[in-house]
Amino acid sequence: MHQTVRLELLGLADTDDDELLHLGGQLRRSLQELDVLDVRSGRSTGHTSEGAKSSELIAAGSVVVTAASLALRQVLLLADTWWQNRPVRGIRVEMGDRVIELSDATTDERARLIDKFLSHCEVPAEGHPEERSTDQS
Repeated sequence: MHQTVRLELLGLADTDDDELLHLGGQLRRSLQELDVLDVRSGRSTGHTSEGAKSSELIAAGSVVVTAASLALRQVLLLADTWWQNRPVRGIRVEMGDRVIELSDATTDERARLIDKFLSHCEVPAEGHPEERSTDQS
């Protein structure tokens, strides 16, 4: 099963849209190195002006990733490590109606948050027939 997750960079008070676009591009390129189906710039979800040439404007610092459910952990762990060395205060993660923010919590707290966030979409190991015991005694 495939899932789509939206990652939104949370800029610092003095971060402008150009910097967020640049940082979003860096994150997108890093995520493309993973085994994912699609990585693209996020689109603005807000209202666009009537004179705008396109109804789909790129949202500064937003990346949308589509991946197999089992690959989402890699996506979120990479994003969590990536933002810590950048001039951002964190990353907001959306998947359907679920939202988390990876920011100033400890590494262990963020790992638990990611585990809980992903727990509803991952296939448990006992669901894989090849991993079941074949002992029939």
